Amino acid sequence: MKSCVPRRHYRQSHAPDRKDSAVENTALSPGTATLAEPLAERREWIGLIVLALACLVYAMDLTVLHLAVPMISAELHPTSSQLLWIIDVYGFMVAGLLITMGTLGDRIGRRRILMVGAAAFGVVSVAAAFSPTAEILILCRAVLGIAGATLAPSTLSLIFNMFRDARQRSVAVGVWVGAFSAGGAIGPLAGGVLLEHYWWGSVFLLAVPVMALLLVLGPKVLPEFRDSEAGRMDLIGAALSVTAMIALVFAMKKIAQDGVGVAALAALAGGLAVGALFVRRQLTSPDPMLDLRLFRLSAFRTALAINVIGVFVAFGYFLFVGQYFQLVLGMSPLQAGLAMSPSGLGFIVGSQLAPRIVRVVKPAYLIGAGMLTAAIGLALLTQVGMGTGPVLAIVASLLISLGLAPVFGITTELIVGSAPPEQAGAASGLSETGAELGGALGISILGSLSVAIYRGDLADTLPAGLPAEAAQSIRDTLGAAVAVADSLPEKLGSAVLTAAREAFVDGVQLTAGIATVAAAAIAAIALVKLKHIPAGELPGHDGH
Repeated sequence: MKSCVPRRHYRQSHAPDRKDSAVENTALSPGTATLAEPLAERREWIGLIVLALACLVYAMDLTVLHLAVPMISAELHPTSSQLLWIIDVYGFMVAGLLITMGTLGDRIGRRRILMVGAAAFGVVSVAAAFSPTAEILILCRAVLGIAGATLAPSTLSLIFNMFRDARQRSVAVGVWVGAFSAGGAIGPLAGGVLLEHYWWGSVFLLAVPVMALLLVLGPKVLPEFRDSEAGRMDLIGAALSVTAMIALVFAMKKIAQDGVGVAALAALAGGLAVGALFVRRQLTSPDPMLDLRLFRLSAFRTALAINVIGVFVAFGYFLFVGQYFQLVLGMSPLQAGLAMSPSGLGFIVGSQLAPRIVRVVKPAYLIGAGMLTAAIGLALLTQVGMGTGPVLAIVASLLISLGLAPVFGITTELIVGSAPPEQAGAASGLSETGAELGGALGISILGSLSVAIYRGDLADTLPAGLPAEAAQSIRDTLGAAVAVADSLPEKLGSAVLTAAREAFVDGVQLTAGIATVAAAAIAAIALVKLKHIPAGELPGHDGH
């Protein structure tokens, strides 16, 4: 299969007339565009495996560090502010650079930027593993975020070039979504095993062999694609995009950690102002980083909104379930990882079944059914408590993941498939940026509500006689409450632990309830706004 096709032919074959689009693999009369797309062969499927491994490691790096935080604190002695930057700077850089890296890949080549990012990711992972100070680890995490921002948009846009046949592309996107899900599931397990036997830096070395494999096989099995007619890179637009995204994500996380304050509001206002400048520049630039006219397409708008809110809903359980298993039920990190593994498997199964189901079921119905399944799981989470045990939370998480997996795969196809092929990288970056924003909104809104309930409950239920400093730490987080309770006399520590766990569970129940309503709302939106798309056909560049 050729690495790319002439743009005019690609557009003809990718966006046939609506009345003919239901007919697959059928040639039209001579002189017209054919509806038949070339089928992917062995090389493309091997390439997909390589891309999936890169996505798996990318997702693992988002989750595995949390398990290493206690050991990092003990050995590097970071301040509380430094510890937050160690955890958050990776996500800040990824969120800020996704659109820029996607656009850069469209211009210099998607395979090329993937190779550069993979090489940087591998080298800096080694440096992070052996960081002697907290400052150097923060710097390494920031550079890892820059390298990580090349992976998601370049892998997704390459998939859309490698798999032209609609059915094969749906399967490939399902594998792509499943790789992220598998990374999220494997990360805590692999990290728990490594931390049982090795030092904290070992969790960073998980990425090295996979990135080395990508560098060896990538040039052999991945095609190159770039927009030969693209103008010069808009460096000012890129700077505006990065600044706006980092400011907005920082504001949302700051609100989740400390509540509404001057710093959070300043970052939010600054991010919105810079974002407005970015939008204005894109609308007037002759060579925009992102063609904002894509938002005129109904399928693009709706799919992006569903994707953002879907990630928001996912944080309604992902943000709290791990803490529930460890800090409420008293599981070890490895036990908690095992308890969360059915959820990861649910994402993998759901993402692989979706391409087959969407051949015979309208996307609107599949997304609606998926979100209603997730809503049932979230409703079950509203019933968890200190005495319910892990089974209810495991079943709820499994239902949520089975429901959300098809949604993420189908909306990703709708978002990127609605864009012209030469802007697939930018559209992929926008899709991933929307997911990052959804996650940040989930953290800020649901996290803030949970913290408010936690602190409000403890104001009435904390036992008397606690030192002021200890009481302040207990009201900060459940993790701090568990640590303080261990240092108190047994009777007082037990009372503190019970009060803190009950307050945390109250917060989980409320946030799960809000996420339930949001999931049901997405189901309704999908049924109304996407009902015109028939089974077996996702829209191309016509935007219908």
